[in-house]
Amino acid sequence: MTDLTPDLREALARVGTSTLTGVLNRRGLRSMCLYDVWPLRPDTPRMVGLAFTMRFIPSREDKDGPTSTSRSMVQPQAMEECPPGHVLMIDSRGDSRAASAGDLYVGRLKARGCAGIVTDGGLRDTDGIAKTGLPAYCRRPSSPPSPIVHRPIDLNLPIACGGVAIYPGDVIVGDRDAVVVIPPDIVAAVAEEALAAYHYEEFAEAEVARGRSLKGLFPVAGEEAKRDYEAWKKAREGKA
Repeated sequence: MTDLTPDLREALARVGTSTLTGVLNRRGLRSMCLYDVWPLRPDTPRMVGLAFTMRFIPSREDKDGPTSTSRSMVQPQAMEECPPGHVLMIDSRGDSRAASAGDLYVGRLKARGCAGIVTDGGLRDTDGIAKTGLPAYCRRPSSPPSPIVHRPIDLNLPIACGGVAIYPGDVIVGDRDAVVVIPPDIVAAVAEEALAAYHYEEFAEAEVARGRSLKGLFPVAGEEAKRDYEAWKKAREGKA
């Protein structure tokens, strides 16, 4: 399993998911951004962690109804077994008619040092979830309890979430725009390239604010822009 060092986590937390998707696209990975999954709050902290997965199947009255005696305990087990620094990724089949988790479950993840929770279904008790401070992403808020629609069936196996295949140990990055999946075997190279792109975009933003044309600046840097960027980097390093 990939070890997300503090430096690697910091690098991934600095760059936006838009930059990461560009880097992944250049490597031929075009289906790594979760579809129809959003931060629970606009001020959600950035999220970086390794994937720990849980999968729901549709509930059935004899298994999950109010008189059932065979309720699954996989869901609370996930909250106790998702390792610190990991993101709990939940396959809810894109069905948000009932919640995938609520504030007590999310609070337990936070207390155990987990990095976030992501579902392509719903989350309930959203005010309470926001108070935990744990990054949380979902399709939409949903008040009904999980067993009305979902039965948790297994942990830490490959799943689908937001239309993307998620494997345990994948690197998950989330910000205000999206949640992106990075294969662990290339994450260091992706982070390095994304960080370089992030710094160039800082330079380009400053140039655009000064009135510079995009021609030869972005998205393709011309020779003049490259020279100006190197000078800009040296000037910043001199101030550090």
